[in-house]
Amino acid sequence: MEFIMANAPVVIVGGIVVFVILRLKHKYNQGYLGKKKSKGAQFILDSLIPMGMLCGCAIGVIWGMFFRISLLSTVSLGAGIGFLFGYFAYEIYSKKNK
Repeated sequence: MEFIMANAPVVIVGGIVVFVILRLKHKYNQGYLGKKKSKGAQFILDSLIPMGMLCGCAIGVIWGMFFRISLLSTVSLGAGIGFLFGYFAYEIYSKKNK
């Protein structure tokens, strides 16, 4: 049981990362990656996924302080979930004003 609990965050985050990377690769091959006209808007678009990961790590640290879960598990799960939410924000913002 300890083996499963120790490796669950790696499996969950790995699945999220593979999903996002394959989706971005598909969009790149189709030529549909988000492009904005201004430099500022493009910078925001490019920063959404890393900012999602940073916010997810912060939420994971806070979660780990209040619950009896390993800090390493909460930080890694937070980063993975933030990666996924950053990708969703990227999708939404890239379709805005087209």
